Amino acid sequence: MTDFAQLPLSPALLQSLAAMGYARMTPVQAASLPPILAGQDVIAQARTGSGKTAAFGLGLLARLDASQNRVQGLVLCPTRELADQVSKEIRRMASATPNIKLLTLSGGIALGPQLASLAAHDPHLVVGTPGRVQELLRKRSLHLSALRMLVLDEADRMLDMGFSEAITEIIGKTPALRQTLLFSATWPQAMREISASIQRDPVSVTVDSVNALPDIEQRFFEVEPARKMDALAQLLRSEQPESALVFCNTRRDTREVAEELDRRGFSALALHGEMEQRDRDEVLVRFANRSCAVLVATDVAARGLDVHGLAAVISWELPSDADVHVHRIGRTGRAGAKGLALSLCTPRERARASAIEAQAGSALAWHTLPPARGAGKQLALAPMATVCIDGGRKDKMRPGDILGALTGDAGLRAEDVGKIDVFATRAYVAIRRALVDAAVARLRAGTIKGRRYRVRRIGG
Repeated sequence: MTDFAQLPLSPALLQSLAAMGYARMTPVQAASLPPILAGQDVIAQARTGSGKTAAFGLGLLARLDASQNRVQGLVLCPTRELADQVSKEIRRMASATPNIKLLTLSGGIALGPQLASLAAHDPHLVVGTPGRVQELLRKRSLHLSALRMLVLDEADRMLDMGFSEAITEIIGKTPALRQTLLFSATWPQAMREISASIQRDPVSVTVDSVNALPDIEQRFFEVEPARKMDALAQLLRSEQPESALVFCNTRRDTREVAEELDRRGFSALALHGEMEQRDRDEVLVRFANRSCAVLVATDVAARGLDVHGLAAVISWELPSDADVHVHRIGRTGRAGAKGLALSLCTPRERARASAIEAQAGSALAWHTLPPARGAGKQLALAPMATVCIDGGRKDKMRPGDILGALTGDAGLRAEDVGKIDVFATRAYVAIRRALVDAAVARLRAGTIKGRRYRVRRIGG
């Protein structure tokens, strides 16, 4: 069964799926949706971009009774970014179904509006982070006594981030006779234990394997520890990927590698768990809009990150778990594009390489490093640069308003303007690097929708 029309879904849900361009199910959807729609518990191993959100989102919407203004579905996510992504996807699937209230409850944003929305009337669906959901339960503003379905998305990452106690407290506020779905990129022992404690005879679904990633070319390079940074720079200069995600195993390495790449002339930024939310937002915006060519991140910090058209994934150090390696490299080579995964391996990491090889069931492709190329920022800078405007949705600013100002008074062509992201109080726009300073000067001298805003360039 691969066609959504073969599933017991309402005409409204099928209409929304057709409008979204969804006709055939992805492997994780085909394997998990029948048991989900039958009311069974499911534990599924699936990477970002596999279609898992549609799998549990359809399950939530199919069981929903819109006439009952009570929380019937709860999705817990590890980060605000992932909660926002999940909410948007479910809203799109619910677009043809009237009178459904979905509320996103996550930290890093004001509590007041969330309390006001809960006080007006209960939402049908909640997507949130464990900390904020726990806080609202303790305030007795959120009620889960009528919950029908609980979803833990990126469950392994939530455990990595220390949310185990919060999740346990939240589950204690839900009915025992609920349906529980766990979606996870990896299946460590802690995941199996939590499944055993909160699920009833779950159906197990696994769709990730190295062999299931045919469009990704993998290359492994053995290097001495002292030569690792030179090796990374050589690979970046040799391949010149438009975008590269470099994985480190520790926050310290993440910071040090990003700083050294920046010193050597690459447009590189770090992403790790110690960052403030606004700094994290800006890093993700700059990488997604091609203002940053290289993002250096830990596995935990990058979980849930889904960047369209990622050219290359590079492992600064091999992960200790072969499943994590599969999850890393699965971020490139999507939507029919050819992907590239490069892994640096010191002699002490040979056992990790052997574990990856055993899981793949075939020999790893070992290569020699390309010859060193001359340094120079002209080889490494990202094509775009980011401008921040201190105005956003609260000012009723829309992407079209910003594009209009840039192509009007600022004199840019539409093709010189890249991705535009509008947040509550600020907006970011990517502009071709050679034109960004002139664009900033003109925006400062002019207006957007008749108002002047603070405008500044972010980064180099």
